Amino acid sequence: MAEKLNFLLRYIELILYKTYADLKAETERTYLGFLWWIFEPILYMSVFYIFFGILLGQSTTDYVPFLLIGLTAWQWLKSCLSHGAETILGASNLMQQIYLPKVIFPIILILKDTVKFLFILFLLLIFLWIYGYTIGIAYLALPVVLIIQLLFTTALVFFLAAIIPFLPDLRFVVENILLALFFMSGVMVRSDVIPEVYKSFYYLNPIVTIIESYRNILMYNIWPDGSTLFIITIGSLIGIWLSATIIKKFEYIYPKIMS
Repeated sequence: MAEKLNFLLRYIELILYKTYADLKAETERTYLGFLWWIFEPILYMSVFYIFFGILLGQSTTDYVPFLLIGLTAWQWLKSCLSHGAETILGASNLMQQIYLPKVIFPIILILKDTVKFLFILFLLLIFLWIYGYTIGIAYLALPVVLIIQLLFTTALVFFLAAIIPFLPDLRFVVENILLALFFMSGVMVRSDVIPEVYKSFYYLNPIVTIIESYRNILMYNIWPDGSTLFIITIGSLIGIWLSATIIKKFEYIYPKIMS
């Protein structure tokens, strides 16, 4: 038992160190370094606001915070999925040299993108407070929603990382799927513009509920829908367990098919 715990602690230490090393290396690759973590999402959000908020006339008094909250939550998911899908496939050289549990690779990526997301979330909160939105009792639910999105994202990343070594071309499809999901996740439009006949299908997308939960907390001081979030949590935990089981089952097969 003590030996297993020792191994677990060593792997946790490895994950934290590799996450830190990757973040440090990323900041050293550009002249702006750490500031690029801030400038890149700001530029990204500005483009969407100019196009949809100004050119297409969607701007209202609260459209800026509405859009920024949606984009911030979406970018966390998109970044993890885009980068995480190839984590096991991209670690083929390392796997030929040393044994490591393959689930470590997507975990490191998720942690790295989550750290970057937390910086952006902090800036978003400051912007909302300056804009006039105050901290309410519903803020107590914010950490819960963050954890639920993290679980949901982890389930998807684990699944993609598990199957892409067998279907490498699938990684080219992921970006297209994410683009389609972007327009079906309520990032830019309010749910009340969705025709009633389609709303039941619209809310089958868990990302819609997660993004609306952030908006309810940060803009309207409303508690999110606990029952729906509970269902997403259970589904995410099952997804993590199933995907981690797949990864563990093919622990020794991944290096062979990628050699």
